[in-house]
Amino acid sequence: MLKGEPSVIGTDLAQAKSFRAKRESSWDRSGGNSDYLSLAAGETRTIADLRGSGVISHIWSTIHCADPHYLRKLLLRAYWDGATEPAIESPIGDFFNLGHGMRATHACAPFSSSTWTTQLGGGVALNCWLPMPFREGARFEVVNESESEVGSFYYYIDYQEHDRLPEDLLYLHAQWRRENPCDGWVGPEGVWRSAAWHRAMHSERGKNLDGKGNYVVLDTEGRGHFVGCNLSIFNCFQSWWGEGDDMFFVDGQSFPPDLHGTGTEDYLCHAWGMQPNQAPYHGVSVWKPRRPTPEQPDDDWIGYFTVYRFHLVDPVPFTKSLVMSIEHGHANDRSDDWSSVAYWYLDRPTHKRYCTMPAPLERIANMT
Repeated sequence: MLKGEPSVIGTDLAQAKSFRAKRESSWDRSGGNSDYLSLAAGETRTIADLRGSGVISHIWSTIHCADPHYLRKLLLRAYWDGATEPAIESPIGDFFNLGHGMRATHACAPFSSSTWTTQLGGGVALNCWLPMPFREGARFEVVNESESEVGSFYYYIDYQEHDRLPEDLLYLHAQWRRENPCDGWVGPEGVWRSAAWHRAMHSERGKNLDGKGNYVVLDTEGRGHFVGCNLSIFNCFQSWWGEGDDMFFVDGQSFPPDLHGTGTEDYLCHAWGMQPNQAPYHGVSVWKPRRPTPEQPDDDWIGYFTVYRFHLVDPVPFTKSLVMSIEHGHANDRSDDWSSVAYWYLDRPTHKRYCTMPAPLERIANMT
């Protein structure tokens, strides 16, 4: 397939295909029904080691583990073309668009999950349809950083085997990070003060004219395009956790960047806060608020939320670098627990390491 010919990733469904459909899965090689792998506590297991050129087209998995935090304690890593550094590194739940280690049912264009309830632990079906090209090989590994055995790890990795790929196909990257808590300046005691107090405080300090204190979703170098993120927020205090503007600093742009938003829910394509609904490119995958009480009438904003925005039809390209960030509250006033996964395509199989993966206990949900 040459540059300029029809897409090799199946965007034109009626076009004749030249690839060979392949799959790696956990099927029982003995012919029985034990179609899964087991991982001991602390074990790293390679679940696919592919050679040659191809495109990952779909991943499905479901897991049984007694640890209620297993979706945060198990890591998914992917390596392209023999690289020793992963292009994808994330707790497995967060990669599949579910934060806080919680299982939930949701559906959007690149991801879906299916289960009975929203809570820690338990079984959930996980799916990803983001295309993942590779030219010389692809390797996926799962790391069990739980203290419990993974009794069963089921998976499909469906891919297209190609003789060669167009030169302009880029590599998928995904990176999880967390700030717990973000460095805000109001503090918990300020949330319940009067509206006049808030107006005075924000009049004095509530300006952000450089973006330097923002929560950084992505900081990368090279040529590529940003295709989305999920944000998992635990509201540590009272009141609404949003209002932060999104900012995309493309190729070293100074403030204000060409892409500057108006508020968290606005970037997420909602308004007047977030609502518990889902759409192909934006929405809420985890909605676990605490129930409001007469003493705390806006307690519906206190709890656990995973929200997402995918730029599949409006990607953000860059030629040298991209820093994508968002304020944690207006002018970075709030000190909530934030974590995220950034998804982007890059012209190389490894990316700038702009964060490190915390230890397992530093990844689990804030349960205060």
